[in-house]
Amino acid sequence: MATNGLNLDEQKAVDRFRKAVVEPSMTKLVILDFWAEWCGPCKALTPTLEKIAAEYAAKGVVLAKVNVDEDQFIAAQFQVRSIPTVYAMFQGQPVADLTTARTEQQLRAALDQILGQLPLEPGASGAIEDGAEPAGEQDLAPLLAMGEDILAGGDAERALGIFSQIVEIKPDDSAAQAGLIRSLTQAGYVDEADAALAALDPQLASDPAVMQAASALHLKRDAPDAAMLEDLRKAAVERPADMDAQMDFATAAFAAGERDTAAETLLGMIAANREWQDGAARAKLLQMFDAVGIEDPWVAGMRRRLATILFG
Repeated sequence: MATNGLNLDEQKAVDRFRKAVVEPSMTKLVILDFWAEWCGPCKALTPTLEKIAAEYAAKGVVLAKVNVDEDQFIAAQFQVRSIPTVYAMFQGQPVADLTTARTEQQLRAALDQILGQLPLEPGASGAIEDGAEPAGEQDLAPLLAMGEDILAGGDAERALGIFSQIVEIKPDDSAAQAGLIRSLTQAGYVDEADAALAALDPQLASDPAVMQAASALHLKRDAPDAAMLEDLRKAAVERPADMDAQMDFATAAFAAGERDTAAETLLGMIAANREWQDGAARAKLLQMFDAVGIEDPWVAGMRRRLATILFG
């Protein structure tokens, strides 16, 4: 965490965080607990965290706590929206989100899995041997999975922070770059997403995951304001045979997050006239599928409906 441009209080907060969390995490796994005095669930969770940290101390695990009222700047850097929020930190980076692990059994299972992936030796100081690969370079999977889970849950700002950290660790990782672009896009930072995409070398930009993110970005550029969306919706309802009006509304609806409405509109267009403008409605629907991801259950369901119209 850089201190350039920070005021004195923020610099002090960063220094405290470095000493309490970042420095210990260089050789140990730090359980980082964001809490507050007024938070009942936080107080209920504290004894469990303390017990598990003591139990795993010999394996290189320590507990650090951040009071979100006293260290609002640090909480903001982690985009903490609710508490308790709990991360596992290693070498200055979050490697897992432990927030949903509330019982001793859940915490043990999560820590066992994480420790199995990190270069820590039980009972040792946790120092990495000379020549060993840092955890960030060795295995980004836990951090990538956390970012994807958070993004899928709709918290694009928090996911953006995580993917930004991964890109700093390994800028040539296609999954990380794709996650960064999708997070920027979903958070509404379209210009920043454009810049991130443009900065990639051609080989990385041609990766399927990055191309999927680029497709989502392309569609997001068409996002209208609320008034424009309602005007387009009204035109589509009033002129159901007007293919241009239907296409304009479907494109805007998807960009505004109404993917069901967009798909329904395009499926209706395909059923009415699949050859319109050389199959433009089908092409637009397939572009939306690419933007969402072919593995998504929503895409699978809509593909079945498309196949029924085309071949049923």
